[in-house]
Amino acid sequence: MFPIDLKSDTVTKPGPEMRRAMSEAEVGDDVYGEDPTTARLEKAGAELLGKEAALYVTSGTQGNLVSLLTHCGRGDGVLLGKDSHILNYEGGGLCALGGLVPLPVDDAGSLPSVSELARALPDAGNVHSVRAKLLCLENTHNRGGGHASAPHEIAERADWAHGHGLSVHLDGARLFNASVSLGVEPSEIAKNVDSVQICLSKALGAPMGSLICASGEFVARARFWRKKVGGGLRQAGIVAAAGLFALERNIARLAEDHENARLMKEILRKGGLRVLDAERPTNMVYFGTKDEAEADRLLAACRGRRVLFNKTAADTFRLVTHPDVSREQALTAANVITEEYKALK
Repeated sequence: MFPIDLKSDTVTKPGPEMRRAMSEAEVGDDVYGEDPTTARLEKAGAELLGKEAALYVTSGTQGNLVSLLTHCGRGDGVLLGKDSHILNYEGGGLCALGGLVPLPVDDAGSLPSVSELARALPDAGNVHSVRAKLLCLENTHNRGGGHASAPHEIAERADWAHGHGLSVHLDGARLFNASVSLGVEPSEIAKNVDSVQICLSKALGAPMGSLICASGEFVARARFWRKKVGGGLRQAGIVAAAGLFALERNIARLAEDHENARLMKEILRKGGLRVLDAERPTNMVYFGTKDEAEADRLLAACRGRRVLFNKTAADTFRLVTHPDVSREQALTAANVITEEYKALK
């Protein structure tokens, strides 16, 4: 039963069937385009997202970085949410490695409104202004409590961007959570964007890897950028097989993670904790205490009982459900948290 690790959905470990798929994978040198399993994964990902082609990369961060580098040149501006993963959790790679200029927009835990985007868009005719080249969106939204944005909401922002000469990249690290939560095909969510990154090592449970899905021409250019940032792999089929297994077997079961998160929220709320609700929740639970001191004591007490999670702010925590946390474990963890919280009083 213990430990129950809810720090992230990145902590999953391959089960016996996934390990078997990895051990039996047919492999070749992927930099030469000779790894058949990687090719199968890329084809499957592109078809699921309704795009012409896909490129296997080592991580979501690399997938976003390679996409931005493919879309933009040095000095170009990138419109993106103030709370977005690309801006806050990817080491400033778009600036340090791409020479790109972030143009943060208020996203309020979801998508920036068109009016906010219009306000943030620099005047292309003003020589003092950076030229905006790209809009980045995020679905599901991490800091928004795992909020799932609907296809028409993505389309509205993408149509605005395209109308102003911008390309659109979607950080869809947990896009399949959004798809399952909303009951729509993944391709519907990605239909109006020019590129999308999907992560295989988060909720889907693979040990590593992401896919960039886009047009064939875009993917061909992205392949050069992947090489430049050190992302070219050789016998990649061993890990690509895990990603293929995840796409084929682990999408539908995401509904279990969403239900476990919902049940945990109910227990925490009844236990007196401050629970933050996303409008369209998925597999994340954000909750908090009255102040930082109380939060530190609660975190230490729960870790002492081997229920593991992290802070996202001085008085706020995040729990993330995933394939390695059963219904029983999720309920146990929520009860441990509420017991330790009551013991602080």
